[in-house]
Amino acid sequence: MLRDNPLTDPYRRKLHVYLPSEYDKKRQQKAQFPVLFSLAGFTGSGLSASNWKSFEENNVERLDRLIGSGRMKACIVVFPDCYTSFGGNQYINSTAIGNYADYLNHELVPLIDREFRTISSREGRGCFGKSSGGYGAMLLGMRYPKIWGGVANHSGDSYFDFVYLSEWPSVLTHLSRYERAGKSPSLSQKSAKGIDDGRVKRFLKDIWSRSYETKTALTSQEVMTLMLLAMAASYDPDSSSPNGFKLPLDLVSGEVISARWKQWLKHDPVNLVSRYKKNLNSLKALYIDCGRSDQFHIHFGTRQLAQKLKLNSVKHTYEEFDGTHSGIDHRLDISLPFLAQRLK
Repeated sequence: MLRDNPLTDPYRRKLHVYLPSEYDKKRQQKAQFPVLFSLAGFTGSGLSASNWKSFEENNVERLDRLIGSGRMKACIVVFPDCYTSFGGNQYINSTAIGNYADYLNHELVPLIDREFRTISSREGRGCFGKSSGGYGAMLLGMRYPKIWGGVANHSGDSYFDFVYLSEWPSVLTHLSRYERAGKSPSLSQKSAKGIDDGRVKRFLKDIWSRSYETKTALTSQEVMTLMLLAMAASYDPDSSSPNGFKLPLDLVSGEVISARWKQWLKHDPVNLVSRYKKNLNSLKALYIDCGRSDQFHIHFGTRQLAQKLKLNSVKHTYEEFDGTHSGIDHRLDISLPFLAQRLK
């Protein structure tokens, strides 16, 4: 599904799969197991799930503890590699990034069902993730109910007017460094339509051309700029535009371009609940949580999302906790048993 993707990212990927100890026990040689897919947040990858961590467990150790102690039903857990040259993606199909929803739904799901003793139906399959991964899990549950039966969304992107618009001013200021030398800023018809005047292309070329031998770590502002461009490539792809996508703000004036921003809002979970009410109601499990001090202000979006779910009579569990957007893997102690218990 990723062959010939527009970023020329690798289409052959390593895939880590966790098997519980019960999988190989003699008395369970014919047993089938629920399967969960772990969706990494932006700049992350499933391949890092088994990395050693200081002062805390990695995901494999967490699963061993939860399942071994009886707190969680034995499950197979899949850790896909969906990393891109933008630093990640939103697990949706995009002509500017690649068809990552199709990759998960139509390539990895059948592969796992073929290779392992899974409960190969949506009643035994769920997905979970944090941040972009939580967003991806939410969208997969909304849009593909024949494939996914359960969702856990930790601090997933929502309420784009809060989460993204507040970050664009600093991104535009950073991109101004990539204006043509000696050229004074001026309003242009192209920029007002969300079309790159060259600075985005030069920024991406700079980031992507740095060699591993000489490059220094990306600054926090460079990562934020790359992430907002990744969102534009996800939510408003346009193969006829420079870089394969359009921008939601005028690069010079900073004015929000209404037509372009509407394209982003079409992907905001807060705006999708009523449309996908039937699909959401078919889920066997829907869990959402967020730290009430999230530095990206995502708790406001998750509150709205929970309220929309309630208004549409969609069964779900929503929790807030003392915490931010960082260091919240301990919440998996709640969501993973929740998902596993409710799947067939």
